[in-house]
Amino acid sequence: MADAPLTRILHTTARVHIYAIPPITSTRGFHAGPWTAPPKPTAQQIFTARLRILETSSASSSLSVSINLEDPTSGDLFAAAPYTSPAAVQSALDSSRFFAVRVVGDGGMKATLGLGFEDRSEAFDFGVALAEARKVLGWEKKEASAVGGGKGAEPVRDFSLKEGEKITISVGGRGRREGAGGEKKAEEVDGKALFSIAPPPSGSGAAAGFPSIAPPPSSAGSGNGFDGKTAQELGFDDGEFGEFQ
Repeated sequence: MADAPLTRILHTTARVHIYAIPPITSTRGFHAGPWTAPPKPTAQQIFTARLRILETSSASSSLSVSINLEDPTSGDLFAAAPYTSPAAVQSALDSSRFFAVRVVGDGGMKATLGLGFEDRSEAFDFGVALAEARKVLGWEKKEASAVGGGKGAEPVRDFSLKEGEKITISVGGRGRREGAGGEKKAEEVDGKALFSIAPPPSGSGAAAGFPSIAPPPSSAGSGNGFDGKTAQELGFDDGEFGEFQ
């Protein structure tokens, strides 16, 4: 009986948008904003696909993970991205919904396509599934061991005395013991120091010495502070580049 491979679905997204994007030339990452920015977007949407992350294993071959882009109606494979290294999928620097995926076609031809999710939650679930795939593939263990291996073990130091060595202890403060008179004198000094601290100011003096804290504004006059401000001025990032409006 032939060894049938076992396939497990790690993640599915019903609709993702695929883009033909310009080459990524920077090693620091890429920005997806220009892909769809009017009036001259740098990328072209070429397909809307169903995305699935599949884990495949068999007794005769090692475990593998692939990101499949399929026709949402027929299920036919449009492109596949073997997840052979973390660099196979890169996230955009300016949006949590856009990624660059390196796909492999027939004959080993490679291309980098843009991947856009319609919703942030779907993009987040995609990232979680990739983290699970890295754990299944054992990459996180290798990274942890590589980090740990970089720190050399500290040498064990021997602090025991060698033969013939001595420890010399110098004790200062001769005549530290004091009689009852000395203890009484110390108590008197402590008492004087204690009662030399000035008492706290009275209520009227406190009001004069410290500025009063203004009460919080009333709810009627405070307002919400949002009138006339845009979402960008309030610190929100809608992450949209116009293609899903």
